[in-house]
Amino acid sequence: MVLEGGAMRGMYTAGVLDVMMEQNICVDGVIGVSAGAVFGCNYISHQIGRTIRYNLKYCRDPRYMSVRSLLKTGDLYGVDFCYHELPQKLDPFDQKAFEASSVEFYVVCTDVRTGKAVYHRCDKRDAEDLEWMRASASMPGASRVVEIGTERLLDGGIADSIPLRYFNRIGYHKNIVVLTRPRGYKKSANRFLGLMKPALKKYPAVIEAMAGRHIMYNKELKLTEKLAEEGRIFLIRPSRDLKVGRTERNPKKLKALYQLGREDAAARLEEMRRFLQ
Repeated sequence: MVLEGGAMRGMYTAGVLDVMMEQNICVDGVIGVSAGAVFGCNYISHQIGRTIRYNLKYCRDPRYMSVRSLLKTGDLYGVDFCYHELPQKLDPFDQKAFEASSVEFYVVCTDVRTGKAVYHRCDKRDAEDLEWMRASASMPGASRVVEIGTERLLDGGIADSIPLRYFNRIGYHKNIVVLTRPRGYKKSANRFLGLMKPALKKYPAVIEAMAGRHIMYNKELKLTEKLAEEGRIFLIRPSRDLKVGRTERNPKKLKALYQLGREDAAARLEEMRRFLQ
């Protein structure tokens, strides 16, 4: 299964995954990009409802996401709150279930020195793998570069937004692909790249990758749609555009998008089962 990012638009993916878990629809591998990584891990730990629950509860909490956090720490999403206090105390992530799962879990990051995608398999499923998930969701201009050993990483969507080719290359040939944009969407050039360049001046390869990201994304989208038409993948994406932004903090909008994911998945359950058979 391939899970696109989109920050808070990932509530759509959460709705799809919750229905799949409720219906015992299982896969043997998942690759997540950005929000697809940090929300998709709940599919691996089989925690139905966790993603939407904590996002509705804390989406307006400045510790979770705020300009104050960005100015104070360099991260729009508060690292200590989102990756420590929340999963360890406030809405515990089932680490034992995550470790025990036989589903292989991959996340995509971008190497800031090369601008190329880095694909990481979460084998150890420990604190370091959590850092890889955080790196995958660290949006340029809204997050600090994440350092893991010798790696220097940012959002995986910069270099590979829909990593279907990679998953095919390593042996996953029958894939469910969950997108967070509706039919007809095409990515445009980044209007804010000029504003982000000063913060990324040490990483010219990232600036170059971001400048061409819309071209890369639209090519990947075209391939995804082609494979879906040929019946080689199962593509699910929002059946309508609810106008939810990447940093959406309105709980009603987030819940509506989650519900749409549930509705779209439920409407296509039998089609999904036939595809997997």
